[in-house]
Amino acid sequence: MKQLWQQTRSFPPAVQLLMANQFAINLAFYMLMPYLAAHLAGPLGLAAWAVGLVLGVRNFSQQGMFLIGGTIADRYGYKIPIMAGCLLRTVGFALLGWVDNLPALVIASAATGFAGALFNPAVRAYLAAESGERRVDAFATFNVYYQAGMLLGPLIGLALLAADFRLVCTVAAAIFAALTILQGRALPTRRGNPGPDSGGSILAQWRTVMANRPFLLFSAAMIGSYVLTFQVYLALPLAAADALGSQATLVTSGLFVLSAAVAVIGQLRLTAWAKRRWSTEQALVRGLGALGLAFLPLALTPPSVTSAVLLSLVTSVVLLAAGSAMVYPFEMDTVVALSGNRLVATHYGFYNTVSGLGITLGNLATGALWDFAGQHDARWLTWGILSTTGLVCAASVAALARTGRLAPAPEHLVAA
Repeated sequence: MKQLWQQTRSFPPAVQLLMANQFAINLAFYMLMPYLAAHLAGPLGLAAWAVGLVLGVRNFSQQGMFLIGGTIADRYGYKIPIMAGCLLRTVGFALLGWVDNLPALVIASAATGFAGALFNPAVRAYLAAESGERRVDAFATFNVYYQAGMLLGPLIGLALLAADFRLVCTVAAAIFAALTILQGRALPTRRGNPGPDSGGSILAQWRTVMANRPFLLFSAAMIGSYVLTFQVYLALPLAAADALGSQATLVTSGLFVLSAAVAVIGQLRLTAWAKRRWSTEQALVRGLGALGLAFLPLALTPPSVTSAVLLSLVTSVVLLAAGSAMVYPFEMDTVVALSGNRLVATHYGFYNTVSGLGITLGNLATGALWDFAGQHDARWLTWGILSTTGLVCAASVAALARTGRLAPAPEHLVAA
């Protein structure tokens, strides 16, 4: 904790505020979202397809709109979309707790999703701009706050849920309302650098990003890493359910807590250790390799041995969390470097959109693979393919580095 405090205090006030904001954003979000499906299906009595629709609209309106959010941030400055996103999520979360008809719930869900698409690229671009040469350290510290919000949010939400789901939504909305006011008063206005070749139009912004071939290749190479880290929510809970039966829910919750705790405790140490020993490219390759290796214990464990499966699940979660913590700050720094420090928010928006699409398709493939492997008594096949995915990602990034595709883009075109 002392190291985190010292590291945080070493950054400019705007960076400190962004880190505190992200902690509060995740705290409020994870207070509510893990319990939304049960509220929709239980007290509100919605059919399963309607619950899926509400949740799917939220995911699509965030993942599908990241590029729009990044574009807005580069055109109008970072502060406006950050504040607008927090305000929109205030409204969306309040509605989720106090409306009970499907059209209103869909509108509320879309609002909460688009809110994330507004502030996520802007926050990351702002953080990169303010931290300068210390981007890697800034993103490492930022991720500690990010994960801490994920860790504490569900616990606070569970406590509030004992009273009423509306109380959960009201408190979450109040946090976002407070963030909106705080940022309006304390967050300095900051504009990104559009570059002289953006032409002043949205299409020109997008053409600039789409013409950045090294960035596109890096985005494609990293898709698999997002598919793998998402398996904490998909394949690992399925494995727990198969092996542990009625205890699976409790174990799955413990795995979530363990994943966030590893990131909170280990992020700064891992980043500092990697910076001393490796280049950015080497840290990325080794972190991606760890993500792939995370699934090998499960591939080698007999599904019928409950204690062995539990140990393998814990080992996999720790490796996934450590690998993700290793990758994240260097990954975010690489996006900025490949952008040439131009249209950074738009680059982040595109990168997040590609990652979100990859997660969706990857989850469909993983689910189909899980069913196929179960029918043929070959669970090892699922874990083997997931491990191979991580190793392919590592090899792809290594190949990009070896051919010079990960070298920072020139900044000589940056406008004065």
